[in-house]
Amino acid sequence: MTEFDALVVGSGPNGLSAAIRLAERGLSTCVIERQSHAGGGLHSLELDEPGFIHDECSAIHPMGVLSPYLRTLDLHEHGLVWKTGQSSVAHPLDARPAVILKRDLELTCERLGIADGRAWRGMFSPLIADGQALLEDLLAPLKFPRALYAALRFGWLAHRSAHGLLRSRFTDEPARALFAGLAGHSVLPLEFRLTAAFGLIFGLTAHLQDWPCAEGGSVAIARALLSKFKQLGGVVRLGNEVRSLAELPPSRLILLDVTPASVAELGQGVLPERFCQRLRRYVYGPGTFKLDFTLSGPIPWSDPEVNGASTVHVGGTHQEIAASERAAWRGDAPHAPYLIVCQQSEMDRTRAPGNLHTGYAYCHVPHGYPHDVSPLIEAQIERFAPGFRDQIRTRRVTSPRDFHTLNPNFVGGAVTGGAATWDQIFTRPLWQWRPYSTPHPRVFMCSAATPPGGGVHGMCGYYAAEAALATLR
Repeated sequence: MTEFDALVVGSGPNGLSAAIRLAERGLSTCVIERQSHAGGGLHSLELDEPGFIHDECSAIHPMGVLSPYLRTLDLHEHGLVWKTGQSSVAHPLDARPAVILKRDLELTCERLGIADGRAWRGMFSPLIADGQALLEDLLAPLKFPRALYAALRFGWLAHRSAHGLLRSRFTDEPARALFAGLAGHSVLPLEFRLTAAFGLIFGLTAHLQDWPCAEGGSVAIARALLSKFKQLGGVVRLGNEVRSLAELPPSRLILLDVTPASVAELGQGVLPERFCQRLRRYVYGPGTFKLDFTLSGPIPWSDPEVNGASTVHVGGTHQEIAASERAAWRGDAPHAPYLIVCQQSEMDRTRAPGNLHTGYAYCHVPHGYPHDVSPLIEAQIERFAPGFRDQIRTRRVTSPRDFHTLNPNFVGGAVTGGAATWDQIFTRPLWQWRPYSTPHPRVFMCSAATPPGGGVHGMCGYYAAEAALATLR
């Protein structure tokens, strides 16, 4: 007799979303997690000084607030409060005002000049018109789209490289830099095909909803998901490392929120060796190097309006951003890294005591990169915020190796679930008709290495749970 109908190994946002969906459908479900806390990258903690809350990994959550599944869970009833700033993204430039990406399309276009403002409006307006339905299509495995016109429009633009799209659409640096910064979230060279899709998706989310952080830290999202799961009767077992599928108790379904390499390791003797070999060839891509700061005040950006943004893309021109991402992919040492700076305490005053502040900055570096790039990160911020170094009280480094140690899903410091190259973006982790399935009829994959990929949206877990449930009908 089975103790549980379903077991979920791993408690990241996808594992928890899968578990909630299974529990919603009436299955007794248990989540098994090797760490002493649930949530995967959704973890926040005090580091060097009491009263300063730092996000261990993810910090700003446009996909979380817009997620088609998470939006159905009423997580506000479980303590989740979203906090937003005056804008989603600011992009500082040398010797000219910063570009500001606001929810209001017209206010954004005003900063881009007449010609590029018209081009930005023409690119995003048709997508925004059916934005939530389009986002639901994009955050799903391949299927016939609900928002057909918007999806066709998106596909026509998105199949290109970000570099090609921004140079063909825009004539001046503010618009080009803004789009390059958005596309930089792909963690790919901007000359790669389909990187335009990332610029479009992140631009769309900013025009649909101000990018938020979670009050009290990203851990609040994990706590809300856990609360929802337990309300449905779910059980969580922390501090339990699973070393093999063979050691799990009998159940009707097993869902794995772990990397493809870990699926292969856990599946030895249970899954066919040829399938496991294919999983081991999965490509994870560049790593992440992050600095957490406690600050004696706000970051002194040259353009004060930058302080109102939840996220700041620091990298200068589109050529500089492209060079940084190209170097990380090729395994070269960064020179002037493209940074993503998050200003949580500007939106959420629970993050730091008094008038003090927190913040973090990260850049993409070669996979498993062992060297310290802290001086390069600080120099880039100082470039657009003179006096920044004088505001630093403490700093804490998280290298690619540290990320991997913190969470085995972050292989070599790759925190987005694997490279979103053309041959992995639609068919992750393998070329197969049912992306969540394995040769074992009871075993399914639900990590960010499955469609639709990285981000705190839970959709990998949701669709994996749906695939698993379909086998029980």
